[in-house]
Amino acid sequence: MNPIIAMLKEHNVSDEKVRELFQAFMENPMMAMGLVQQLGIPPEKLQQLMALVMTQPHLIKEAAESVGISNDEVERAKAQFKNQQS
Repeated sequence: MNPIIAMLKEHNVSDEKVRELFQAFMENPMMAMGLVQQLGIPPEKLQQLMALVMTQPHLIKEAAESVGISNDEVERAKAQFKNQQS
């Protein structure tokens, strides 16, 4: 299992919430950060989760695909994120 999803499951985050979180990340990463903070994950675990995402960004794509978000959606989100950065 993807380590991001495993950590979310460890904190009893439902499949529906996991999918919602990754969908939000694909549409608006800043909004997704707000959703993550509402999940009730202890700060030290949240910090571990963020470190995992920062050091292994490919895990986001793997997790998104495992919850049914297509590669096309992932690529559109990446392009949108890059455009927001410039």
